Amino acid sequence: MSEVKRVVDKTGKAWFVTEHPAIFFEDNTVGRLKKEIWEASDEEIDRILEEYGIPSPPELGKPGTYIQTTPRHKVIENRRKNDIVFIPVGSTEVHGMHSVSGHDTLQVTQIIEAVRRYTERKGRPVNLVWPIVYGSHPYHHIGIPGNIILPETVLRETLIAVMLGLWNDGFRKQIIISNHGHQWVLKSALHEFMYRYQLPGIYQILDWHRAVREFFIPTGRKDSFETNFIHAAEAETSLGLLLFPKEMIDMSYAKDAFGKSYLPEGHFDLSVEPYRRPHRWSEGEGHMAIELKATPIGNVGRPTLAKAEKAKRPVAAILRYLTLLIDQILEAFPPGKVPPVEEVTLRTREEMEPYLKEPGSEGWKSVYSLPIYRI
Repeated sequence: MSEVKRVVDKTGKAWFVTEHPAIFFEDNTVGRLKKEIWEASDEEIDRILEEYGIPSPPELGKPGTYIQTTPRHKVIENRRKNDIVFIPVGSTEVHGMHSVSGHDTLQVTQIIEAVRRYTERKGRPVNLVWPIVYGSHPYHHIGIPGNIILPETVLRETLIAVMLGLWNDGFRKQIIISNHGHQWVLKSALHEFMYRYQLPGIYQILDWHRAVREFFIPTGRKDSFETNFIHAAEAETSLGLLLFPKEMIDMSYAKDAFGKSYLPEGHFDLSVEPYRRPHRWSEGEGHMAIELKATPIGNVGRPTLAKAEKAKRPVAAILRYLTLLIDQILEAFPPGKVPPVEEVTLRTREEMEPYLKEPGSEGWKSVYSLPIYRI
């Protein structure tokens, strides 16, 4: 495996630095976890995936996996053990002729289902809700047959409504997990939710592949990707080969395709921002041809390089990270507890007391009767 060295900068901050300049890990619980996965042997990675049941068939209709497929009494029992909920947000978007248009959605649901399986064995299963399967899109996706594009306001208001309904049901720690390029809409929804309702809780937006971006950067290691993460190319196709039923990826139809840019390279970064360039990929239009004109088959890059084995380490990394996140949230705020009302909102503890009770308990009030603010 590659060598990792510990260095301390002038401020006293410690880092773990690899021989690859774009890859480094902070000396904290998250950084040390990533370092552990980075240095793990292939056998250790396989063991981690086995612990989480990777690969497994999709569980969208399996009893007991999602809140919507779990008897109500069991939902309440689970919430009392673990009141964190994962909200998966996907899209319906063409991912080349070789893959399925539910690719973004399934990548997220397969990962969170694995985390739920693992936490269930630990006695406090994380909660899942059915995914939002249509997304907003950057402009350059326009016109591709098979893409279904929601207006930004529709997705934002849908997510806000989902968040409010879950909060009313006692799920006041919400992790919104996406694999699709509409992060600006999800962030807008989160902040509008807080402006509008000012409800104490834990809320996070996670573009999951960026959370473990180090594992998607080509390094030359034998299990490394050979190209950077781009839409429906080597990385995403490899993830599909590892996570999806085998009939969903048909490599005989995989074809490489490349976009057309009008400016020299160096201004806009790629999906996991490996180059630290001035712009994120989503921060401009007009400097390149839209996909319908340049890559109408619906993928950009080289899916022909994909192999399931290349996806194992990044999947192990995100599974371990999400587990750590769950543990640290519940350690700070056990089930039923939220951050201090008067420190994270402009409301008072007295005002919020009846709304913070367990739903349906004596003295509880529905959040739908709470006065709201609009900016």
